[in-house]
Parts: sequence; structure tokens; C-alpha cells
Amino acid sequence: MRHRFRCAMRWGDMDAYGHVNNVVYLSYLEEARVDMLFHLGAAQGAKALTEGVLVARHEIDYKRPLVYHPRGVDIDLWVGAIKGASFEIRYEVHDGDVLFARAASLLVPYDLAAGRPRRVSPEERAFLERYVEAG
Repeated sequence: MRHRFRCAMRWGDMDAYGHVNNVVYLSYLEEARVDMLFHLGAAQGAKALTEGVLVARHEIDYKRPLVYHPRGVDIDLWVGAIKGASFEIRYEVHDGDVLFARAASLLVPYDLAAGRPRRVSPEERAFLERYVEAG
């Protein structure tokens, strides 16, 4: 199952070349990820995800330039893999059938008080498993 997030865009997101700057994509992905993990996760029993998750890696494949859309763009998110102490979120940034980018983030649950990574809890795993999709 995928989670869809409508991401608002700002005119200032574009760079001197007239398209959305590559670093702005990371902000878009973050907004979508926060919506999925913090809002959905907390509502569905995985509140610990709101208390400490770090990004260990991002990968983005840009498919075509993205220019300002007053209506925003859609970001589909799903879970690519769940391991003992990390999980992967995959994304597609699109407007209808037009794909602008595919991306992935490797995330690590983190114990902020102890200052170290921790294992994925059973509640977190149950939530994340609802969104696992191959590919």
C-alpha cells in the first residue's frame, strides 16, 4: 500500500535555471515522510517513530525538470524494506502521469536520550509492514 501526500510548492523553490532546485526535493521528501511517519504512524500505534528517527542515506533519481505548479505535486511513499535496526522509505514525485523523480531514504530509529541507534519496535514494524511494497 502507498501513502500519497500532496506537497505544496513555493515560487522561491525554483533556482536560476527555472526549475525546482535539487536540495528543495529533500524538503519535499521530508514533508511527505513526516506526514507518513509522524501523523499516520502516531495515529496507528507507532508513536515511537515521532521520538527519534535519523536519515542515514538519501538517493534521488531525477527524471525530468520540475517547475512551479500552483497546485503542488504528489509524492507517493511506501516501505521498501524493514531490517532489525533500519527501514527504507521509497518515493515517487509526480503530477498525474508525469514522473519527476524517484527517491529512497534509509532511516534508523534513534534513542535520543541514550544517543544511539535502536531496533525497530514490534509496533513500528507492524505499522511499516502495512506499507511494504516491492520495487
